[in-house]
Order: sequence, then structure tokens, then C-alpha cells
Amino acid sequence: MGMIFGVLFILFVYGSVNYYIAGRLYRWLCLLFPSVNKTLYMGVYALIAMTLVISFMPLDFVGKHLINWIGAYWMGIFIYLFIFLILTDLLLFIGSGVKIIPNPIPVRVRFYTGLAVVLLTTAFVGYGIFHAHQLKHVSYEVQLKEDTLSKDVKVVLISDLHLGAVNSEKYLEDIVKSINDLKPDIVTMAGDIFNDNFNEIKDPEKAMDMLKQISTTYGVYASLGNHDAGKTFNEMVRFLGKSNIKLLKDEYVVIDEQLILIGRVDPSPIGGFDGLERKEIKDILSTIDDKNMPIVVMDHTPSNLEQYDEHIDLVLSGHTHKGQIFPGNLITNLLFEVDYGHDQKNADRPQIIVTSGVGTWGMPMRVGSDREIVSITLR
Repeated sequence: MGMIFGVLFILFVYGSVNYYIAGRLYRWLCLLFPSVNKTLYMGVYALIAMTLVISFMPLDFVGKHLINWIGAYWMGIFIYLFIFLILTDLLLFIGSGVKIIPNPIPVRVRFYTGLAVVLLTTAFVGYGIFHAHQLKHVSYEVQLKEDTLSKDVKVVLISDLHLGAVNSEKYLEDIVKSINDLKPDIVTMAGDIFNDNFNEIKDPEKAMDMLKQISTTYGVYASLGNHDAGKTFNEMVRFLGKSNIKLLKDEYVVIDEQLILIGRVDPSPIGGFDGLERKEIKDILSTIDDKNMPIVVMDHTPSNLEQYDEHIDLVLSGHTHKGQIFPGNLITNLLFEVDYGHDQKNADRPQIIVTSGVGTWGMPMRVGSDREIVSITLR
């Protein structure tokens, strides 16, 4: 019942905001084209707005990919239209209140503020689309406890592929090539490899063949993110196995007899992991025989970091996308102790690296954050 009310509330808010945006845009369009047909305009706007709602429905039908595509781009347009309309309305209200702008507000002022909203939205969305096609390489050096490694180990970290999302499969070839260029010892995939529904992947066989081409010394390992869940969870697991990716479900592996890698189950799966529940870290650690080796943990969501103490050397996370589009980065910075980058709060806590991810969720845009591949040298 609570979930139903939650969904209804979200739809109410989304509908209300769209009513506000549609009305403001219509009044501006009437300044340009006085003969605009209101019924036709509202009908077209409503259809576009509905694509975002339908894209989140777990339905498979002819034309769903097209609706997902329209809905994804509309999400970014919707967000920036709302932000800039609110800002301009606020500025007009303040300006009118302090008598800088005449009251009633002149038509020319309303026209140019509306034009500013359209141009700013176009600029931010256009840049976001362009920037989302760029792939950045970020590198860190992590000094482990003395004498724990006989040699340096190069780890490549990626997260948030979101296979099935708009443009996700287009990125794969470039991602795999960039990984292989780094010549990693280990590749870690810290969750959200999928985008809720395995069936949204257009060509699973091609994606699988591409992932098989990742070249490493000791293998490719993955942990579960909140989107790697739902009714198609078992298909996701089979896909990873066929792609030569070892999924660690609150399990660990020993790498080259000198490093322990643990993969955590995400605490908040969307639709569940087919009954699989997250274990306590202490229960996982209790199964490790040699605790003198350094321990690296893949944990998709960088929350509740206090659960990790001096027994863990490094935590690898994703999830935040660093907000993906501005001002989302301001929000993730408030929500997470570490929302991006390399950090260590004190000597009794592990080092943590949070990546902004290698793909996109929802809108295929990046503003104020990068798609990135992370290389980490463990010394």
C-alpha cells in the first residue's frame, strides 16, 4: 500500500511540474506564434511527457525501445526546463517586487526571459549529450600496508555500465578498448552492470562477445548494484558467467596468493536478487583464513562506510554518477560521505575510491561529471 501511494505521489508531482512547464512554454510560444493551436500543443506535450512514465514500466512491446529513447532525452530536457523556468520566474518576481521591472511585467521582458530559458536548456542538453560520449581516464595510487604485496598490482575499476539504457551498448567497444590499453592485472566492476531489465539489451550476444575481449592477468570480477536486480536477475547472472566475468555475491577470491577481493551484494536491490540477501561484512571476513593479505572490497553504494574498519584496506564503489548532470553533483555531495574520488577519513578506516561511472542512467547526458575508467596502482 505504501508503495502504491509513493508511486501516485511521484506521478502527481511529475504531472504538476509538467502542467507548469507546458503552460509557461505555451504562453511564450503565443508571443512568437499567436495562432498556436492549444489543443494540439497540449496533446503533443502530454504524449512526450508520458514516454518517461512508460519507459519506467516493466513492459515489453513493439516500439518500447523508441519510447525509452524519447523518454530518456525528455528527462534531461524536462529537468533543465524546470530549473530555468523556476529561476526566471523567481528573478521576475524579485525584480518586480523591488521595482526594477515594471508591474505588470512587459511583454518584451516575458519574451526574452522565455527565450533565455529555451536557449539555456538547449545549451545544457546539447553539451550534456556531447559530453556523455567522451570517456575520461582517471588514475590513483594506493599505498597499502608495508610488505603486504610482493609487487605492484594494477586494478581497473568501472561501474554503472547500465546495459539496456539508451546508448549503453554503443559505449562498450570504446570501454573495452580503453580497459585493454591500460593492461590491467585485475578488472573490477562495482555494480549496476545492467539497467533493471535484461530484456532491454538490444543485442546480448554482441555485448557478451565484447566483454569477453577484456584482457587481464588475473580476471574480471563484479559485484551487484541496485539495478542488477528484478525479474530478470537470473538472466543477468548467466550473462556475466558467459562473459567470463566472475560475480562475487558476498564472496571473496584470492588474487595471486597476495590479495583478497570481496564483492558485496547491494543493500537496496530494485526488485530483489531472487531471495539473495546481503551479509554482514564481519561474517564474510570470518570465512577468510589468511587475514594478513590486503583486502579490497567492491561495494556498489558508498553508504554506511562506518561498517568498514582497519581490517579492510580499500573500498571500491560507484552508484552516485557524481550527480550525472548539474546540479545533481551538489545533491550527491550532501547525501554521501564520499560521493566521488579517493578519500580516507582516518587511519582506522579504509581508503575509498568512488567512480562517477562509465555509463549513464536515464538521460544519456553528462553535465558536471564524466564517464570514466579508473586505474588504481596498489603499491
